[in-house]
Amino acid sequence: MANSILVVAEQADGALRKVSFEMLGEAGRLAEKMGATVEAALLGSGVESLADELAHHGASRVYIADDPALSPYNAEAYTAVLADLVKKTEPAVVFLGATTQGRDLAPRLAARLGVGLASDCTSFDVDGDGKLLITRPIYAGRAIQTIKLKTSPQMATLRPNVFPPAEPDASRQAEVEKLPVSVGEVRAKVVDFLKKESEEIELTEADIIVSGGRGLGKPEGFEVIRALAKVLGAAVGASRAAVDAGWIDHSHQVGQTGKTVNPKLYIACGISGAAQHLAGMRTSKVIVAINKDPEAPIFKVADYGIVADLYDVVPALTKAFQEVLKE
Repeated sequence: MANSILVVAEQADGALRKVSFEMLGEAGRLAEKMGATVEAALLGSGVESLADELAHHGASRVYIADDPALSPYNAEAYTAVLADLVKKTEPAVVFLGATTQGRDLAPRLAARLGVGLASDCTSFDVDGDGKLLITRPIYAGRAIQTIKLKTSPQMATLRPNVFPPAEPDASRQAEVEKLPVSVGEVRAKVVDFLKKESEEIELTEADIIVSGGRGLGKPEGFEVIRALAKVLGAAVGASRAAVDAGWIDHSHQVGQTGKTVNPKLYIACGISGAAQHLAGMRTSKVIVAINKDPEAPIFKVADYGIVADLYDVVPALTKAFQEVLKE
């Protein structure tokens, strides 16, 4: 078995996704403790040019599977290629992102390899035997467990926006190996991905997020949220309660069953702070909570709290920011 950590990088539209750099950063940190190397695998079509970027972020070897059969993403095809690679190279650890793609791919790959899988992991350490100590939230974030996997390779998916990305270094080089692509019979073919047309900022990429919850009381309340977000150049988020009420699309949901975010500033408006929601945003650098209930759980994680009606506070903030940003 090779003493290596294999990172399954993700790309979209010919560009590496941020979670790829986050996985490389954590793999590099762990590799120092394990005396291991960091390798990366990238699948797709027309992706060979991205190998250098993976090298600059810490991969010492990059496996490239570049074939039209791998674009767009197809779970069966990706599983076949990655299973062959893992069986051939025998890495000690395999990392994938806990993204839409990773959550689809990782369990399939684990089942194909006959190994265990730790999903949605938020931190790692190494024990005296070189095994990973894996921390992950359970019960919608109400409890945290630390586990060790008995099978090899140790497979885990990493929660996006939790781990610091690897710092790029243009002087780093990597050996690049092209993989043969043999996907066999693929039962389902992905014809196309239809993207929702929107000018709004993607939640997982945003530096500032303004979120609304049940306290808005009505779907029209999100107009107040959007007004503040527009002034700040922020993304619009929402709690599960607001999404379940039909006030806003699920693509805006932050939390255990939504998206995990890690912005520089998170403004929670009318959000009580249920464990499900906190699981997706508590790592934000600065949290501002606006709620009429002084006992709301959100205030326990907030850096700044305003106990007041959000319909008084948010428009006032919007106006104040407009004036400041004009100067």
